[in-house]
Amino acid sequence: QVHLVESGGGLLQPGGSLRLSCAASGFTFNMYAMSWYRQAPGKERELVATINYNGESANYANSVAGRCTISRDNTKNTVYLQINSLKPEDTDEYYCQVIHLLQSYWGQGTQVTVSS
Repeated sequence: QVHLVESGGGLLQPGGSLRLSCAASGFTFNMYAMSWYRQAPGKERELVATINYNGESANYANSVAGRCTISRDNTKNTVYLQINSLKPEDTDEYYCQVIHLLQSYWGQGTQVTVSS
């Protein structure tokens, strides 16, 4: 079955950078777009970025545009999210997501806390 595992979160300082990874299995990774979302307690889950199946196209939320890069390595079945110039408001649980056969699948999430 589809399985997504995020990693790379932690406590980071404002102005720093993070790189999250999401390892995927259970489906043909190089045929599907992948997305990163984030969610704070009590708030709706927010789409951060989406990358198409071959990595040639990506879209970003306005809140991270210009300081965020989503990428993928189809040889490793892994999608990445890098955010630079971190702000306290980037503090969230980050999730990767795939829509496979019309069903949405999520990882367990990785917590990112930006604080001095």
